[in-house]
Amino acid sequence: MYDIAIIGAGPAGMSAAVYACRAGLSTAVFEGEFCGGQMLLTPEIENYPGAPKTSGAALAERMRRQMLDLGAELIERRVGKIEKNGGNFTISAGKKSFESRAVILATGAKRRHLGVPGEERLLHRGVSFCAVCDGSFFKGREVAVVGGGNTALEDALYLAGICPRVWLIHRRDSFRAQAHLVERVKNEPKIEFLPFSTVVEVRGEDKVSGILVGTPSGEREIPLAAVFVAVGLVADNAAFADLVALDDSGYIAAGADTLTSQPGVFAAGDTRTTPLRQIVTAAADGAAAATAAEQYLRQKRA
Repeated sequence: MYDIAIIGAGPAGMSAAVYACRAGLSTAVFEGEFCGGQMLLTPEIENYPGAPKTSGAALAERMRRQMLDLGAELIERRVGKIEKNGGNFTISAGKKSFESRAVILATGAKRRHLGVPGEERLLHRGVSFCAVCDGSFFKGREVAVVGGGNTALEDALYLAGICPRVWLIHRRDSFRAQAHLVERVKNEPKIEFLPFSTVVEVRGEDKVSGILVGTPSGEREIPLAAVFVAVGLVADNAAFADLVALDDSGYIAAGADTLTSQPGVFAAGDTRTTPLRQIVTAAADGAAAATAAEQYLRQKRA
């Protein structure tokens, strides 16, 4: 029986683990993939206080090591279901079950897909959601990035360092990204910007050979080796729909206090309803969730 089970080891989950361990609570962190979450996909981080110009992977490793050094137990299993069991919770992960007195949901969000022909069929064969992970496979070849936010522009800049031309395809003529990224993209000659454009189809047989793009002047086929999709995030909370209330977009309905509709269950980071999804806000949420969970357990014991 653990005091706290944390589901997800992104910045929110690992921050929650640090605070829970420091409060003397037995803490299990469940992660079915890699510690770091979306942070691992970021090649360069400049806006996390105290860690200027670091990589997402490096920051994730420091967070992982810190929580483990403080005593958190990392359980490398994907959680399939959580059920209320009397006053506690049963966490099902693979063929094993675990018990906990409180739960912090910190599962983050996953990349949104384009939903066009060829995308799923050619996934991992030229269609990618991670430029840092897969960009090196296409060094010296033309590629495309789809999107207009921070991730899309970061991906385009990263790829411009290893590819002769990067097509940046966006449905608008302005970006949602931070001003310094926009300025860098505008000054990068290898990035070719296509505004008011959308990908209609990803083409290729065994691998990507090009994309069909809808532009204001009609459809246009662009030969290239890979397309990197960065069009936002979607919630990944279907497994918890019977446990806590979700909002209309599928995010867990929880405010800055991290309280959910289920007593003893808290939500932190990108997985909850929030106006800003950044590493620093996720880490702050983790601290708030662990503190709220500690208070809940103290009241429960009283």
